[in-house]
Amino acid sequence: MSRSGGTVRLSVRKRRGQAITLRDKVVVITGGGRGIGLATAELLQQRGATVVLGDIDDEVVAKAAANLGCEGYPLDVTNEESFAQFLDRVDTEFGRIDVLINNAGIMPTGPFLDFPDAVITRNFEIDLLGVVRGSKLVARRMVERGAGQIVNVSSVAGLMPLPGLSIYSAAKAGVIAFSEALDGELSPRGVRVLAVMPNFTNTGLIDGLQTTAIMPPIEPDDVARQIVRTIETNRDRVVIPRQSMAALGWMVTPRFLKNLYGKRLGFDTMFMEFDRDQRAKYLDRVTRS
Repeated sequence: MSRSGGTVRLSVRKRRGQAITLRDKVVVITGGGRGIGLATAELLQQRGATVVLGDIDDEVVAKAAANLGCEGYPLDVTNEESFAQFLDRVDTEFGRIDVLINNAGIMPTGPFLDFPDAVITRNFEIDLLGVVRGSKLVARRMVERGAGQIVNVSSVAGLMPLPGLSIYSAAKAGVIAFSEALDGELSPRGVRVLAVMPNFTNTGLIDGLQTTAIMPPIEPDDVARQIVRTIETNRDRVVIPRQSMAALGWMVTPRFLKNLYGKRLGFDTMFMEFDRDQRAKYLDRVTRS
């Protein structure tokens, strides 16, 4: 408890293991118009949370919000002014932001030397800098209140970089490291920063890809359940599904074994060879400024 300007402020820090109720919490989701973001929004509403969607696609977010019966606003996570105005609007209309889920992301795949510079830049602007930007903007507000949660959606690819995922894995690994470091800074001030690391999920991100039996895609609802559980339990690092925890061992596996396993399991070609027409449609949609 602290006293400032005659006002008594009570700061309650929720730690891992303490159950958190989502009823009446104001939860903001970037990239909320489809996929994991939309599935998470649906489940959060069932838990009694007030959900606000943000998405760069105006029509998609408007339709998603209308279907859910919640609010949805345009948001470009690569633009600081757009992000700030989005959060200001939520603050004005709902009085606070309890949870920010940095979910917006894209997944370029293929040989590194084939990536146009514009795609490389946009990958990092959305997948890493968008997370950093949103975290900074919302953390200032949460620290002032002495409470809040930031949930950053990373990927197993951040733990298990494979051929064809060079820039995506780099960005997602950055999200994991950023989240852990920032949580260390902000948790003493009542704000938790949590990271979730889903395996490849059955959304537009894997259009045109041929996944293997050992790494089958999971469903957005599976990821949504774990994101909600992460918020409720304050778990700081969650791999989805649990079987994907094996990716932690991949980080310390010698290169010659990675090459051997990669060839046997199809990891060496999974993100290098794909239906280029389907991937082109996906990339055209997600790389438009």
